[in-house]
This record gives sequence, structure tokens and C-alpha cells, in this order.
Amino acid sequence: MNRAKPAHRADLRLVLRAFRRAAGTRLALGVILAGLSALAGIALLGLSGWFITAAGLAGATAGAIAFNVFLPSAGVRLLALGRTASRYGERVVTHDATLAVLAALRERLFRGWARPGAARQLLRRPGRLLFRLTADIDALESLYLRVGVPVLVAVGAALLAGALLGTLDPRLGLAIAVWLTIVGVVVTGMTARRARPLALRRAVALERLRERAIDLVAGQTDLVMAGRLRAQRDAVMAADARLARADRALHRLETRAGGAFTIAGSLTLAATLIAVAALMEQRLIGAPAAALGLLVALAAMEPFAALRRGAIDAGRAALAARRLAPRLGATPASFRPASLSSSGSPAIAGAEGGHRRGDQREKHDKRDELDDHEAPRLRPLPGLAVSLSAVGVVHDGADHPALHALDLRIAEGERVALIGASGAGKSTLMALIAGELPASTGLVRALPATWMTQRVELFQDSLADNLRLAAPRADDQRLWHALGDAGLADEVRRFARQLDTPLGEGGLGLSGGQARRLSLARLLLRPSPLWLLDEPTEALDADTAADVLRRLRAPATGRTLLIATHLRREAELADRLLVLDAGRLVADLVRGTPAFDRALRSLRTDRSPPGPRPAATPAPSPAMRAAPPPSPSPSPRPVPQTAPGIT
Repeated sequence: MNRAKPAHRADLRLVLRAFRRAAGTRLALGVILAGLSALAGIALLGLSGWFITAAGLAGATAGAIAFNVFLPSAGVRLLALGRTASRYGERVVTHDATLAVLAALRERLFRGWARPGAARQLLRRPGRLLFRLTADIDALESLYLRVGVPVLVAVGAALLAGALLGTLDPRLGLAIAVWLTIVGVVVTGMTARRARPLALRRAVALERLRERAIDLVAGQTDLVMAGRLRAQRDAVMAADARLARADRALHRLETRAGGAFTIAGSLTLAATLIAVAALMEQRLIGAPAAALGLLVALAAMEPFAALRRGAIDAGRAALAARRLAPRLGATPASFRPASLSSSGSPAIAGAEGGHRRGDQREKHDKRDELDDHEAPRLRPLPGLAVSLSAVGVVHDGADHPALHALDLRIAEGERVALIGASGAGKSTLMALIAGELPASTGLVRALPATWMTQRVELFQDSLADNLRLAAPRADDQRLWHALGDAGLADEVRRFARQLDTPLGEGGLGLSGGQARRLSLARLLLRPSPLWLLDEPTEALDADTAADVLRRLRAPATGRTLLIATHLRREAELADRLLVLDAGRLVADLVRGTPAFDRALRSLRTDRSPPGPRPAATPAPSPAMRAAPPPSPSPSPRPVPQTAPGIT
């Protein structure tokens, strides 16, 4: 418990530092305006009471002629106008500043989840991380709007009330200021302490309800087939019941806090009444001053009433700060994506990556699309597109490495195919080169890449905006050109709304072939020097696949291609085959050699029946792996040209 408190304070400091960086000046201005509004309200009520009482007494005596009504009436008008203006300004400034902070935090967190490995974590638990990006960020607004501002305003109200009442009697002013401070600290502190576990319970219940509701909606077919639809519905109802119980408990606590402040306000008013009555009896003050004192005491409790909402929300905001602080405290240099997947998933800069500050003006030149998304990475030596030195990868929770001490060089302009049995490490190697996975050991150097993944990620948006994920500044003419190169332009022109055609979730409305061509168009929009193609024509019929591959050839000229495949038609694009087995590079074959031809023939053809994918090559025995390689070829590649199991 004692160790947790410093950690919580450190998390809170990180969040507050992020607030200050995002909109520090506006946040401070909002506090000042909120304070002026509250203080003007207290002064207005006190002055109005004094003015009305003094004017009434003057009218009942001979002093009515000498009474100056202009000065206090001008003060009342000034305070009324000032309170109205400051109240309006406070609402505008505080909410504008809060929205700016939340937007900046969302962007920073989104960039934080674009770090190596984070995208895979997001795919494993998308609901939970989406909850962090939405509900947890929204909860942070309470730190400023419902905790920070009300606390500072309440302190100012206590000081002003003490000062005004101190003009009547210093002891009265000091007593009221101390009393209001004690009431605010005790009631708010006790409420916040009791609300914390309830707020945590409510946050967890809401998260569970969202997750289960999403599972119910998205998995209806599977649930019906498994006979689990009723059980899932009951789980949703149970989560909703837990959320309702937490809401009721928090509502009762807020009601009690409001009652405590009401009682404290009544006691404050009663004590002030007794005090000013005693002062009047001693002829130390008159009736107008007594009225001022009573109304100031009455108005001084109003800012404290706002603390109860902050006390209720403080626990939820603290939970959000604890969840998000590790991302906010991470090195900003790791937030900038290094490359973009043509499927819609970001391929991320490695640990060596960095980014320019988000508020830096972006350059508008012919390379702007790369500049927007890609961070400086460790570049390979001139003439190389990829350079791996003793690279190993171990997935979280795995007992064995996915890649073992891999050494690899790929020259610029080369066309290379990765082949091997399922699970050999092809996709892991692609993710490593793209920067989505960090290397556990070794050094990765690669040019900026665009990754066409196996799965096409399309969003519920227009067709044009799905394309602009790859080129945010692309105009319609450029989009049509990319669609034409991908062989999709004619079909899109037949759509009623053409580029503005709305797509459903996951690209609903497009066939599999159309979605794949749209992914190809997105690839063509990216001017990256390195293309990573992960089974680009898998699940396409032979004619569509042949057309997709044909359309890839011309734009790929001058670029480096790395293709992970089980299919002969895709590997035929390559002039070099890399054979992976159990995370090890066991063969490096070049076109024109018998081993290359044999490896190519071993791959699956278009006519292969469905079923488990055959290995590209038999796994070499331990003895073969241990055998010394034959004489190396003149090429400086790190593995022999002829692999065991293929010769």
C-alpha cells in the first residue's frame, strides 16, 4: 500500500505534465476565470444585501437625502456583468482547453500503440485497449474540470469570505475561513476515499459490459452454432446488473456528500447569524454590514457543493491515470510510425525509431506521404534494403524463439521470396523488417517499408478515405490512377457514388477480390522503396490472382520486394528464394540454379486441393543442420547456396 501511493503520485504527475504541455496557458486561464466568476458571485450577493439594507434604512430616516445610491449600484452592475462575462469565458476556455488536452492525449496514446509489438497486442485485446483510448481518456477530464478547478475555486471562496467577514471582525473572518477549509477537506476527502473502490468497480463493470455486448453482437452466428447465445445474453445482463449496482452506490454516496455540504452550509449560516447579532448588540457593526456578512456566508458554500462531483469522479480519474501513465511516460521518439501497411495496419518503427514532435510543421514536397508516417530508422549500408545481424525474436509468453540468430542481407532492387512450412517464421520475419516487432537480440536495419498483409483491413468509411490511409493528401485523380493500376477503376465507376461509396465494417460491400485489389491500390499509393507482401493472392481464384500479380510487376520496378508465400505463382516473381525452417534460415537460393528450380516446383500450385499447406522443403534432420556447409558462393550471403533437404 505504501509503495503504491508514490507510484500513483508519479502516474498523476505524468498526466498533469501532459496536460500542461498540451494546453497549459488555457488551463490556467480557465482556472482564473472560474475563480473570478465565483468570487464575483460572492461579492455581488454581499454587496446587494448591504445596498438593499442600507437603502431601506436610509429611506426610513432623514439620511435618505445624503445616501449615495450611485456608487453601490454601479458596483452591483459591475459585479453582475463581470460575473456573467467571466462565467461565459470560463465555460468556453475550460472546455476548449480540456478538449484540446484530450485530443492531444489520444494522439499521443495512439502513437504509443504504434510501437513495436503494440499493434499485435491491440489485435489480441482490441476492446480493452479501445476502452483505454476512449473511456479512460474521457475520465481524465475530471482531473481538471471536476477536481482541479473546483478545488482552487473553493479555496479562493474560503479566502474571500474570510477577508470580507474579517472587515466586520477579524476573529469571525478567520473562523469562517478555517471552518470552510476543514469542511471542504473532510467531506471531500471522505467521499473520495469511499468512492474510489466503487468507481473502480463501476469502471470494470462498464468495461466487462462493453466487451460482452460486443462479443454478443459480433459473434451471434458462432454463439448460435455453439448453443451459447442464451449464456452470452445472461452474461451481458449480469454485467449490466453489476454496473447498475455500482451506479446506485455512487449515487447514494454523492447524495450523502451533498447532504453533508448542505448541513455544513446551514451551520455556517447559523454561526454567522449569531456572530453578527452579537456584534450588532455591541454596536460594532450596523444592520447593512450584518446583512453583508450573512449573505457572504451563504454564498461562500456554493463553490464547495461542486466538490462532491469531483470526489466521486476522482477514483475513476486516478484509475485512468494509472492505466495511461506508462504510455504517456514512454519516450516520445518511439511513437512515430515508421511505415504503413497497405492493409490498413501500421507497420511500426523499431526501438531505434523516432519521430518529430507532433506540433512541428510538416514538409510539403514530393516525399510528403513518407514524411507524414515514417520515422528515421537505422538505415542499412548503401546498396542494401535490409540488413539483419544475429537477430532473434522471442514472442511474449513463448518458450522458444520464433527466429534464431538470423543473418540476412537483401540488396536494393532485389525480389526475394520467403518460403517454408506454416509456423516457420515467415510472418514474424516480415513483421520484424516492417518494424512491428522489436528484435529480442541483434540489430535490424531496413529502408522504410509498406506491408501488404494477409488480412485486408477496411473500415466503415468511404472507399476514398480507405485509400487515403496510405496517402492522406492524395486527390481524386491520384486515387483513380491507383485504382486503375490495381484493376479496380472500372468496377468503382459502376458504383452509384464511385469514390464516395460507403463501405461497411470490415469492407462489407466488396467481394474478396475487390478488397484485395483495393489493398493493392493502397500499396501503389505509398512511395516506399521496400514492399513486403505477405501471401498477396491467397484465397483468390487463379484468374484474379494472375491479374493482381501482373499488375504488381511494373510498379515494383526499382523497388525491393520481399514476398512470404506458399504459392508457386507468387514465388515466380522472385529472383531469390529464402527457405525458413523453425525460425532458421536454412537455404538461400538464386534463380538459374537447379536448387532454385526444385524449390520452386515444390510449392503449391493453383490447382492444389484445399487442405493443410505443404512445406516448401522437407525439414532437414539435426545431422543435416549440423553438417558443415559446402564451399560458399561468391555472393556475400550468410548461408550456403544449396540447402539440405533440397539437393
